[in-house]
Amino acid sequence: MTAVDNTTDLTRRTAADLAAAIQAKEVSAVEVAQAHLDRIAAVDGAVHAFLHVSGESALAQAAAVDQQVAAGEPAASPLAGVPLALKDILVQQGVPTTAGSKILEGWIPPYDATVTRRLLDAGVVILGKTNLDEFAMGSSTENSAYGPTRNPWDLSRIPGGSGGGSAAALAAFEAPLAIGTDTGGSIRQPAAVTGTVGAKPTYGGVSRYGVISLASSLDQVGPCARTVLDTALLHEVIGGHDPHDSTSIPAPVPAVVDAVRRGATEGVAGMRIGVVRQLSGEGYQPGVLESFAAAVETLRAAGAEIVEVDCPHFQYALATYYLILPSECSSNLARFDAMRYGLRVEPTGAAARKAGPVSAEQVMSATRGAGFGAEVKRRIILGTYALSAGYYDAYYGSAQKVRTLIKQDFEAAFAAADVLISPSSPVTAFGIGEKVDNPMAMYLNDLATIPGSLAGIPAMSVPSGLASDTGLPVGLQIMAPALGETAMYQVASAFETAYAATHSGLVPDAAPDLEVVA
Repeated sequence: MTAVDNTTDLTRRTAADLAAAIQAKEVSAVEVAQAHLDRIAAVDGAVHAFLHVSGESALAQAAAVDQQVAAGEPAASPLAGVPLALKDILVQQGVPTTAGSKILEGWIPPYDATVTRRLLDAGVVILGKTNLDEFAMGSSTENSAYGPTRNPWDLSRIPGGSGGGSAAALAAFEAPLAIGTDTGGSIRQPAAVTGTVGAKPTYGGVSRYGVISLASSLDQVGPCARTVLDTALLHEVIGGHDPHDSTSIPAPVPAVVDAVRRGATEGVAGMRIGVVRQLSGEGYQPGVLESFAAAVETLRAAGAEIVEVDCPHFQYALATYYLILPSECSSNLARFDAMRYGLRVEPTGAAARKAGPVSAEQVMSATRGAGFGAEVKRRIILGTYALSAGYYDAYYGSAQKVRTLIKQDFEAAFAAADVLISPSSPVTAFGIGEKVDNPMAMYLNDLATIPGSLAGIPAMSVPSGLASDTGLPVGLQIMAPALGETAMYQVASAFETAYAATHSGLVPDAAPDLEVVA
C-alpha cells in the first residue's frame, strides 16, 4: 500500500499489520478500536455505512484482548483485537438487527449467529452493524428502509449491494475487516465498485445459522477486506462445519492463508486460467472491459496459460436466478406475520371497523404492507406466483433444470482451466437514483456474479484498477470449483502482487479523503 504513518493513522493499516502490532504491544487493541470509532464519527454521516455502532461494546471487547496480551496468553486468533463491520443480516445477541427492513425495526436478537460467535471467540472486535438492501434484495443499497449508503469514491454514487454498507465501511477506512452475505453477488459486486476485496466461499463452507434468510439455496456468508491476505485470514476464522446448519459442509476450512502466501511468492506459473466467453461484451461498460483485458495480460505475464471457455447456458442465468430467488424469498419471508416478533400494525379505517373483530389475516396484511418495501413486495409476489398451482413446473421447476445445466457448464469449464475469470460487475458505480425505478436495469448488475451463485462455487472479487471512462474502481472476478478456494486465493494474491508491482499503490489508497469531500 502507499506509505502512510502507521503510528498515527491506524485506520489505514491492514488487519494483518494491526494484529501483529497489538500482539507486539506496539499499540493497544483499545487504541485501534477507538481510532476506528473516531473515523466512523468523522465520516459516516456522509457515507451511512453503519446502521448501529456498538462503541461501548467494541471497546470492552478490545480491552479483553489487551488483558490477554498483557498476561502473556496466546492470541485467540491471528486477527485478535482487529475491528470489524458486521452486515446487519447476521444476528448478534443484544444488538439491534433489522436486515435493513422496517418490519424488524427495534428487534433485539436473543442469540448469536455462528459467524458472530466465531468472530467474538477469535477476539475480533465488532464495531457495529452495516447497512444493506432490505433483506439483501438489491444491487445498490438503495432499498434499505433506513436510507442509502454512499460510495466513498464519489458520494453521489452507489456502493453496490446488497452489502454496500460493509464494502463502504472498508473503502472509507471505517473498518479493516467486514462480513457480507452473497446470494447473487452481494459481496462481489460491492467489492468491485468500491475497490475492495470480497469472497463468496463454496456454498456450505461458512455457517448460515443466525443469518436472516433470503434464498436458502443461494445465501452464503463471506469475508471482506482491503487486501487478499486480510480476506483469507478472516475466511479461516469464520469458516468450517457447523452442526446447527444442515447445509454446512463437514470438511476442514481450506488453507487459504497459505495459498495467499504461495500466490505472492510463486505466482501463477503453470496454472490454466479460463476466460468465460459469455461474461463480457454486450452490456459491459467499455472501461470495465479495458480493465479486464489488462488484468488478463497481467496474469499471462505472470506465467498463467490463458484459455477461453464456453458456458452456453450462462445466458439463461439471470432469468433462472430471478425465478429461484423470489420463490425461496416468498417462502422464507412468510415468517414475518406480526404474530411472533417484529413489527405489528393494526388495521385501521371504516372497512376494518365494519368487519367486526380484527382477524389475524388483517393484522398480517396491514403489517406486511407497512413493514416491507417495494422491492421486497415485488419479489414476494413474483415468487408466490412462480410457486402457485399450475405454474410451479413451468417456472420454478424449469428454472431448477436450467440451474443444473449451468452447473454442468462450470464442470466442463473447470476440466479445461484451474480457475475462471471475468469482470466482477458489468459497470462501475452508477448514480444514486439512476436505476431505482428500473428493476430490470438494476438486476443486470449481477450479470457476472449470478452463475457462480447458482452453481454454489467459490468466487471472489479483487481490485483491478480504475475504469478509464469513469475513473472509478473495477473488480476482477475469480471463480474456482467447489471447495477450490486455495486456487482462487492463490490467483487473487498473485494478481494483487503483480498489480502492486506495476502501479503506485493498491486501489483503496486512491480513495478521496472523505473529511474533505463530506
